[in-house]
Amino acid sequence: MKPAARDWLLLCALHGVASMLLWWSSKGLLDALTWQSMDWQARPWTVWTTAWVHMNPPHLVGNQLVLGALAATAWVVHPPRLCTLAWLLAWPLTTITLLWWPQIGYAVGLSGVLHAGAMVLAVHLLFKRMSVPKARRWGGLLALALLTKLLLEQGWSQPVVWDPGNEMSVVRAAHLAGGVWGLLLGLFTVWLGGGWRLGPRGASSPARA
Repeated sequence: MKPAARDWLLLCALHGVASMLLWWSSKGLLDALTWQSMDWQARPWTVWTTAWVHMNPPHLVGNQLVLGALAATAWVVHPPRLCTLAWLLAWPLTTITLLWWPQIGYAVGLSGVLHAGAMVLAVHLLFKRMSVPKARRWGGLLALALLTKLLLEQGWSQPVVWDPGNEMSVVRAAHLAGGVWGLLLGLFTVWLGGGWRLGPRGASSPARA
């Protein structure tokens, strides 16, 4: 396992373990770690920690499964360190961007961060920053799936919807914010790693750490 890929897996482990530990925590601690739009500046740590707070078992299990998929993907494609940096930066920015929608009083869960991570991987695969066969094809498929999901959700006009199956509100705006930041920071870190040149079809650019 390359050291750069370990960075991504360590971030996955942090999200997974912290989410599980907080699931068994007291309500008082959860409230202290939950981002709220009205007072987040007095509790700035919540732009990070709110991602680890989950509403109910389906919410937690669903996010853990997607997190596991991101970790498994990283095990195969070996994302470079700049890829992990992009995902790390998108983490708090996804939360802060929710201020754009005044109707969002609070938000919890990993879903926005997971959308960001998936989009970062898609961008780096598209620009062949990982030495894997058909990297551009896989990156394009992943990006298309994410963009289609975001377009169908229409998080810009329907930032919060009620999910009767799981009996909780879903902050679609967090998915949108995560996807946008994943795209922007993915492109930025691709540029930092050597520019936006796609390279010849069928050849893999060297992975950058």
